[in-house]
Amino acid sequence: MHRVFILLQLSLWVANIYALVLGSPEDQHTARSQDLDATSKGFVTFRLVKKATTSNKYKPAITPRSPRSDGQDTEDSGAIAERATGYTVVKAQESTLENSAGIDQDGTDYSYFAEVELGSEAKTLYMLLDTGASTTWVMGSTCTSKACTLHNTFGPDDSKTYNDTGKDYSVEYGTGSVRGHVVRDSLGLAGLSVTLPFGVANTTSDQFTQFPFDGILGLATSSDTWLSAVMDAKLIDSNMFGISLSRNSDGTNDGEIIFGALNPDKFTGNITYSTTKSDSSWTIPMDGITIGGESAGVTGRSAYIDTGTSFVFGPPDDVEAMYKLIPGSSTSDGSTYNVPCDTDSEVAFTFSGESWKVSSKDFVSGPNGDGKCTGNIYGIEYVSGGWLLGDVFLKNVYSVFDVDNGRIGFAAKAVPKTIEPSSTTTTTPTATSTSTVSTSSVSSAVPTDDATGLNGHESPTTTSTGQTTDATAQPDSSTGSSGHKLGLGFSMALLASILSTMAIIV
Repeated sequence: MHRVFILLQLSLWVANIYALVLGSPEDQHTARSQDLDATSKGFVTFRLVKKATTSNKYKPAITPRSPRSDGQDTEDSGAIAERATGYTVVKAQESTLENSAGIDQDGTDYSYFAEVELGSEAKTLYMLLDTGASTTWVMGSTCTSKACTLHNTFGPDDSKTYNDTGKDYSVEYGTGSVRGHVVRDSLGLAGLSVTLPFGVANTTSDQFTQFPFDGILGLATSSDTWLSAVMDAKLIDSNMFGISLSRNSDGTNDGEIIFGALNPDKFTGNITYSTTKSDSSWTIPMDGITIGGESAGVTGRSAYIDTGTSFVFGPPDDVEAMYKLIPGSSTSDGSTYNVPCDTDSEVAFTFSGESWKVSSKDFVSGPNGDGKCTGNIYGIEYVSGGWLLGDVFLKNVYSVFDVDNGRIGFAAKAVPKTIEPSSTTTTTPTATSTSTVSTSSVSSAVPTDDATGLNGHESPTTTSTGQTTDATAQPDSSTGSSGHKLGLGFSMALLASILSTMAIIV
């Protein structure tokens, strides 16, 4: 399962790379089919701007991951309902601060999403919170694709203020696509509601059957996003947001996103800031990587901070140097590494002179069917000299995304004041709303065979005139396209990661 998930993550990343470098969708498809397994699942939410330097030598070979509790495989746990009866949602504790919302997850640490209210009737849908994506979209009520039939949708009958612009959008992925119309309506999160254009899909690829969320909320830094609309409306005092992601095996979901301020209860000590290197993506310089305090010799790299990606990816040579410092590690393909299941080697990433450790709960996968564990850091390079840091890293820090000052900050996560099991629900789509069936509280989770991680990617697509457009919010000057972007310009990984999507309004 984990193998399948990672492969799709990678396929979507490479899809964007080839789309930007090679041009036509036909060329993109040919290049992707030569380099990647078409059965891969998941997505990485990050918009690539250069061709990957990864060769066929580093084609991913990812082994299944089983989330653990206290270092043990939880394969026999029956606490979480089967996906066959709906999607598992581990609910976050209620947020009490102004302009804050709990971040739910799927019980596998693969995807993190929030309840978002759409339209005049404030219909609630789950939307992936994606700092690597520039686009916002939800599944539409007219969609008959398999994924849409398994999710809640949004359409004209759900809102009196629903305005279909009549413009089409198309988001292409490595193994599928999302297509639909651009509409204009209200979208509210954390008590902040604004009206903006976003996509309503009438066709989706089957990869979306794997996750509970009904759409993507792009939180990249470029213009024409939900975040920029909130900023333009001056609904918050400071253009910033703080994120804390939960680890399901910890037994309580205290995940939270807060806009315009920070929650001091979620972190301890000082916040260390790094200046972003781009005005369209959450990218910062990375000082280095250490294993057990010993430097891996990785310098001069950029790190893309992406809540929409489940894992961590880096240049193959960097990753190889890192694993050489972990006794007992091995690889057969240069991208995926086996590590001792009981390794005590501590991985840490350094930014602006401060190092942040990644817990073995996140770095080391649970044993697969062969009893082997893999490291959740993979040797795949998508942007020259770049690392993609997804949820494997972000679960270990409190993250601050500061638009006004062009910086990202990290602080040590605070230990929850109270540890209590999170409530878990199984959601089932209905014609008008989400029905939930409460299950017993859980402290661990087991993904089903169909569960995968996130790794998505916004890739350029072709307009009705045959022109290719990039993932910026403005028309592409290099091609003369008159298309307008649906979302904001930059998106990275799921997986993940993840799903950064690019939509074109023609």
